[in-house]
Amino acid sequence: MMTIVGPLGNHFFFLNPHRMEVDCIRQPNKKQNTDLVNEYIPNTDLLVIDDTGNKLGIISKKEALKIATEKELDLVVVSPDSKPMVAKLMDYSKYRYEQQRKLREIKKKQKIVEIKEIRLSPTIDTHDFDTKLKHAVKFLEKGDKVKISIRFFGRMITHSDVGREVIVRFIEAIGEKGTVESKPKMDGRSMIAIVAPTNKE
Repeated sequence: MMTIVGPLGNHFFFLNPHRMEVDCIRQPNKKQNTDLVNEYIPNTDLLVIDDTGNKLGIISKKEALKIATEKELDLVVVSPDSKPMVAKLMDYSKYRYEQQRKLREIKKKQKIVEIKEIRLSPTIDTHDFDTKLKHAVKFLEKGDKVKISIRFFGRMITHSDVGREVIVRFIEAIGEKGTVESKPKMDGRSMIAIVAPTNKE
């Protein structure tokens, strides 16, 4: 009879009183692959599809594994929630490789859209206006959104219409480089508008 001493990492240690030794038994890794493959498939009838896409019908796991072995392929459950489960004959290593490759391709194509802020003022001069316009266009061409904002200090808040005119003029200057996602509106003591990149198909 063994007595459990306790866990350490992924291992459980047992004390063997007869040999006065500590036996180590490794626990299953929780992060291991959870695909139902070959012997890990439950003992049940399966709707089996061969490696060419033809249905072999509903057969037992034992019979399906025998066919897979004869073809030197793996039996992989591709639809575990179906009744019966759907399993396919395939080269599992190749299948996993293709799945991981597709995930890598998807991640490469995913672009994180950032929001770049351009701060204007109701009394902005022409040079500063043009400089900030160039920055905004550059951000949009890179695929980022642009947040155009004007902060009103003190009694300037009573002249928010002047700030609105500046933002509208700025958006018009951007032209076809961007699409208005959010029109100018007040947010506290600031007026904000959002311009998104124009989709290029």
